[in-house]
Parts: sequence; C-alpha cells; structure tokens
Amino acid sequence: MNAWMELTSGPGILLADGAMGTLLFEAGLQFGDPPDRWNVEHPERIGRVHRAYLEAGSRIILTNTFGSNRFRLKLHGLEERVAEFNRAGAAIARAEVDGWEVPALVAGDIGPSGSILEPVGELSFDEAAAGFAEQAAGLIEGGVDVVWIETMADLEEVRAAIEGVRRVSADVPIAATMTFDTRGFTMMGVSPEKAVQAIPGWGAAAVGGNCGNGPEEVVAVMTRMHAAAPSALLIAKANAGIPTMVAGRAVYRATPAMMAEHAILAADGGARIIGACCGSTPDHLRAMGTALAGRLAG
Repeated sequence: MNAWMELTSGPGILLADGAMGTLLFEAGLQFGDPPDRWNVEHPERIGRVHRAYLEAGSRIILTNTFGSNRFRLKLHGLEERVAEFNRAGAAIARAEVDGWEVPALVAGDIGPSGSILEPVGELSFDEAAAGFAEQAAGLIEGGVDVVWIETMADLEEVRAAIEGVRRVSADVPIAATMTFDTRGFTMMGVSPEKAVQAIPGWGAAAVGGNCGNGPEEVVAVMTRMHAAAPSALLIAKANAGIPTMVAGRAVYRATPAMMAEHAILAADGGARIIGACCGSTPDHLRAMGTALAGRLAG
C-alpha cells in the first residue's frame, strides 16, 4: 500500500498545510520575484516553512512549486529550469517529511498555467498537458507521494493537468481542487457539483475547493460537493479571509480562532482533508488541529 492510501484509507480527518507565499514574504521574498527560485537559492528557508507546518500538526505538505510550470516561469525567463525547480522543491519537502516523527505526505503542487485554453483562449489542450507533464516529471523524480493540482477555474485545464501527470506516471495519486470565487462558481462557470462529478472520473483520488473568498465560501462548496457525491474524498483549503492592501502587502483578517471554527464546519460539511490557503500561517493550522481534536486521523 502506498503512503497516500495508508493515510487516506482509514478513518479521521487529515490536516493539510497552509500558505507558502505568505511566509516567504515574511522571510524576505520581494513582490514580483518567483518563489520557485528559492528552492535552489534558499532551500533552508523553504524547509523551515515545511517544518513549521509539520510542527503545527499538518500531515500533508505541499511543495513550493505552485508556479513552477513553463508558462509562468517564462514570465521571468526561467522556463528552462522547470525540472530543476520541481525536483528541488520536492526534495526539500521530502527531507522534512522523512525526518519527521509522524507519518506525513509530500504533495507535489501544480497550479494553473496562467493562460486560458482553447477555444476561449490560445493555449491548446496538448500544449497544456505537455507543460504539466514536464512539471509532474520533476516532482515525481524529487519524490512526491501525490500530485496536488490546485486553484483551477477551468475543468478542461484540470483535465489537461491530470492528462499531463498520467503521461509521466500511471499510478501516482492525484488530488485536484478548484477555486469557486464567483458567486459559488469558478471564474469559468464551473459549479461544485459539476467539479465533483467530473474530476474523479478522470482519475483524481480526491477533489475539493481551495483559495477563493474565505472559509465561508469553501464550507458551502463542501456541503454542495458532499451532497452531489457522498463517497468522494473532499479537500477544503480556504484563504484566511479576503485580503486588504496595507503598505503594499496583502493582509488577511481571518484569525486562527476563526479558521478553527470553519474547520469544524468544513468537516461537518463532508471534508476529510482540511488545510488553509493564502494568508494562513502555522498558528492557523495549529488552531484548526486543536479544534478538530478527536476527529483527526491517527
């Protein structure tokens, strides 16, 4: 049995991690700089973030590779370093998880391309799948337990990402989440019900919602997904509220106590993997874990 099955097949809720970018900005990352490059230039800082989430109780650690596809890296002239950044990001998380005292998973983070697929946009399905395959290859070579596709708005891009992963590995587990930030739908008009019915059929072992407008939104998504597909393994990973700009930086207002309250509501709504997204910190995850005590997986 692989590590993913060992942790997800049993009873209880798994605590995922929280934001990466929020903590990297606190560590000195400048606005506009690609965080992916820190996997090579400052691996110790990335490792400290992973370790902080493990210490807070997280059992699923996402790699610092959200934007490490050739489409996004091209904006910085770094598109030839896709394999390097993804291998390094996976290796950093792998080292932290392997050295931790409690079993945890390394999730290879794949974010959206930043482009819109045909026929609405100009990126073809095959080009997208090839780009995601390139990223997945680096992540898998670096030792991830699961490939984690997140913050998607278009079902076709989710399908392209899953296709890309499958071009590299026929059996690595895949999780996929979308962001339902437009009155309960994604920006491309996808409903939670449509997502939870389509994505598992393409081979994803878990599906859910992340990012968006805050925890209330993701709780509603969980309720709708669970009603449409009661047996689906659901992921809830909400932002710490809606940010406001203070001195040029995004400030998120949801406190650890608020995120803890909504972690309970997400679990009641059917989520079995619960973490947080933009604006969250290890303090948020620690509070969420405390709130879910007695319901967490052993």
